[in-house]
Amino acid sequence: MPTTTRPTTRLLEFLKLICETPAPTFEEEVRGELVAKLLRDMGLKPFTDAVGNVIAEISGGTGQRVLVAAHLDTVFPKETNVKIKGGNQKLFAPGIGDNSASLAVMLAYLEHTLVTNETRPRLTFAATVGEEGLGDLRGMRELMRTHPSSFDAVVALDGHLGTIVDKAVGSKRFEVTFTAKGGHSWGDFPSPSAIHALGDAIHALNHVVVPKEPRSSYNVGEIRGGTSVNAIAQEASFNLDLRSLDTKVLEGLEQDALRRIRRAAREHSVEVRIEQVGNRPAGKCDNAWLVALAKEALQVVNVLSKTAASSTDANAAMAVGIPAIAFGVYHGGDAHRLSEWLEPDSLQTGYRSLVELMKRLA
Repeated sequence: MPTTTRPTTRLLEFLKLICETPAPTFEEEVRGELVAKLLRDMGLKPFTDAVGNVIAEISGGTGQRVLVAAHLDTVFPKETNVKIKGGNQKLFAPGIGDNSASLAVMLAYLEHTLVTNETRPRLTFAATVGEEGLGDLRGMRELMRTHPSSFDAVVALDGHLGTIVDKAVGSKRFEVTFTAKGGHSWGDFPSPSAIHALGDAIHALNHVVVPKEPRSSYNVGEIRGGTSVNAIAQEASFNLDLRSLDTKVLEGLEQDALRRIRRAAREHSVEVRIEQVGNRPAGKCDNAWLVALAKEALQVVNVLSKTAASSTDANAAMAVGIPAIAFGVYHGGDAHRLSEWLEPDSLQTGYRSLVELMKRLA
């Protein structure tokens, strides 16, 4: 049965349980089982769908049909030390903010509202898989595929308190692999080198035309290749990330970047394989009314609000025309770094802001 323990205490208890349970993208099962158990302890009946999302329908409620989601996965490998350190002012741990804090706030909200019958909309909760990196929003995409007409609005809990993500940054990601005959660095010189081709390709990407508006970007995030200092590389690869707020601009960046990569391969007489490994939709939907309600909720708890563009689970909902936002619930920093931290007192404010938003959606 739900507990009557104060939300502040439960927030920190939930935070510790979640954060200290590793959940790398594609390996969220253990954390998902933990969340399911916590939901069952509240008297709910969660289920896990085909991709690993943990879903719970909350009975009662009025008004809008709302999906509130918080992603399970983090960017950190399974062996990372995720024990929480610190004290009253700051807590430190990889993944403590992104996205353990959001899961903790949502669980505390559910537990408290089931006891108090707090005013709320018709509510579905989902702890989603695959939000980070090459997960490519697979959890939320699956929810949108299986529940195409079930929700009037989607609120993805993600990010810093006060930030309302109302626009979706689209991205396309590629694994680019060059292959060559290779050989001995002296005896087979100047046999084509996969690494030399890769270097010229990356240099060429610096000349990709990126518009000032809408905001767009490119990045080579990882490179690999070679076996020895005295061997001409037979294989070399890199990951490429392209982003834009506009779908057509993103398509243009893709064409320009891939053309430059293929030209580098030809000039070095090597083969190149380009595999798309990520595709997140860009754009905006009719969510002004939802943004207005989120701003009202933050004003009630004395938090300044701002809107932003980002890549979150809300992208997948916007792509199918469902009004959606991402809503931050904590103050912190160093996301995606081992030094990640949050201010524990901010969780209570984030919790209160979620209560106020849910009231307005009822």
